[in-house]
Amino acid sequence: MTLSKTFIPKVKDLKRDWFIVDADGLVLGRLASILANRLRGKHKPYYTPNMQCGDNIIVINCEKIKLTGQKYSKKIYYKHTGYPGGIKSTTPEIILSSDNPSKVIKLAVQRMIPKGPLGRKILKQLHLFKGTEHNHEAQKPINLDIKAMNRKNS
Repeated sequence: MTLSKTFIPKVKDLKRDWFIVDADGLVLGRLASILANRLRGKHKPYYTPNMQCGDNIIVINCEKIKLTGQKYSKKIYYKHTGYPGGIKSTTPEIILSSDNPSKVIKLAVQRMIPKGPLGRKILKQLHLFKGTEHNHEAQKPINLDIKAMNRKNS
């Protein structure tokens, strides 16, 4: 009786595609969970938890994201400066009206991927842009229609 060996892909065998997602009218949590799974590579047959085998994703129109319920004004993001009494808080309403509205999507996805060196590498594959213009036309990204995946996505 011979035992079959577990297939572990090599870095040269990995194929990373480029996808573009239009976030206009999409619900934040649903979008973030789909992006996190795609960035990790969980949709691929050769997924390995300890490797960076996901795709590169470009998200446009980050300022037009939707939040359900009262999360737009009542959800609170905390950060600490490192100094005593240095806890700061903000809401999605403030972030989305600022000059960097893509931070809301980045925070949602960042909290869904592993923490540590691998998570930081994976997060670099996420490219967020305000408006419809982006600088990755040379990669020929494929359109990923998240609205069509489920009727609740929009």
